[in-house]
Amino acid sequence: MSLPTLFVPHGAPTFALRPGAAGVALVALAQQLDRPRAIIVISPHWETQDPTVGSAANLETIYDFGGFPGELYTLKYPAHSDAALAQRVADCLQAAGYAPRIDPHRGLDHGAWIPLRMMYPAADIPVIPLSIKTHAGAAYHYTLGQALQPLTEEGFLIVGTGSITHNLRDYMACVHKNLPTPDYVTRFANWVGIHVNTQDTAALVDYRNKSPDAAQAQPTDDHFMPFFVALGAAGPNAKGKRFYAGIDDLVIAMDGYQFERAVQ
Repeated sequence: MSLPTLFVPHGAPTFALRPGAAGVALVALAQQLDRPRAIIVISPHWETQDPTVGSAANLETIYDFGGFPGELYTLKYPAHSDAALAQRVADCLQAAGYAPRIDPHRGLDHGAWIPLRMMYPAADIPVIPLSIKTHAGAAYHYTLGQALQPLTEEGFLIVGTGSITHNLRDYMACVHKNLPTPDYVTRFANWVGIHVNTQDTAALVDYRNKSPDAAQAQPTDDHFMPFFVALGAAGPNAKGKRFYAGIDDLVIAMDGYQFERAVQ
């Protein structure tokens, strides 16, 4: 069974309480896909020096945020990992020249459990979290994704999470000054969409230099790096489509992408 790879929005923590149209799109997407053997989830909120694979029998729901409504801290996503499947992920990374580690304790941060709770609410599919290395950049994460590509043929669903734009400083400014969504949010989201449609992987990977809005749209790389893991895991010349487009919280482009392996 061959599966696509995904980049999905995780939104602010309150996305779990108010999923809106983006949440509806995630539910519909999961219903359209074949049931995966396991889910590899790459969240921007787990960063390590070396690629690290989570293998906890019971994945803790991590509330890695503060100051939000109390109801959020009662939500659970009782997913589990699988040691053998986690080892298979690590083996693929090692075969590609990485030095992966396995973490038997790591749970799921909000970047992972919030979208997965919408997509697969039964929590009955093994979930294998995989860390990122933000400062290594887009090319590193694209190559990391390439190492995982064989797993898409083995029933693994590879899901990167984050957001196409993520500027918290501008969010605070917009809220306090009652400002509209900055123009760069839509421009950058559309720039990404155009280059996905034209399969211009080189431009996407070099987005820091190719897009004039990159510095504002992604002042730090973290929330965009899982996109490149998903893109790389779909293989060369992957065909992508944007399954959802929208803006939440003024500055967060919630666009989601599905990548399919190119027909040989």
